[in-house]
Amino acid sequence: MKVRDSGMPEQSYWESLFDIEGVLDGLGIGLEIENAVEVGCGYGTFTLPVARRIRGTLHAFDIEPAMVEATAARAKAAGVGNLNLAVRDIVEDGFGIPAGSVDAVLLFNILHMEKPVAMLHAAATVLRPNGRVFAVHWRSDITTPRGPDLSIRPRPDQIAVWAVEAGFRPRSSRLLPPWHFGLVLDR
Repeated sequence: MKVRDSGMPEQSYWESLFDIEGVLDGLGIGLEIENAVEVGCGYGTFTLPVARRIRGTLHAFDIEPAMVEATAARAKAAGVGNLNLAVRDIVEDGFGIPAGSVDAVLLFNILHMEKPVAMLHAAATVLRPNGRVFAVHWRSDITTPRGPDLSIRPRPDQIAVWAVEAGFRPRSSRLLPPWHFGLVLDR
């Protein structure tokens, strides 16, 4: 199921909208993570930097074959080899990896989907005990140059409610300049 209002602009423009290292630093993504999952890898904007920061494998999925191909090409050119890339509809088919096998799930700019709690439940199934979900989304309290329609953008407090419903404990929420916020959710 393709997530509503989630088309990708041209790559260089897309990547100009993020302080990628600032986002990852702000969330605390680093070597304490062995294996992780990324839902919606897009161009690999966060995929390659995250893969370089973790100790194990990053399983990165996208529903669009062109996005997986673009990320694979970038990874090859950059010599990043700890990726497991696949075209996969997580909502319909699940993650396709063993339950309880990863330390972290990355849900970046995707929780405006029709069934965000179902996505969080799915994330819980692949997380190890004490695993974390790192959620990032476009702010809705300021004008942003991109992002889904304001009517479907989740706010941090909404994501926190969904997280509790899915069995998580929201640990922290913070602004991730220039146009995003991030939450860390503990399992």
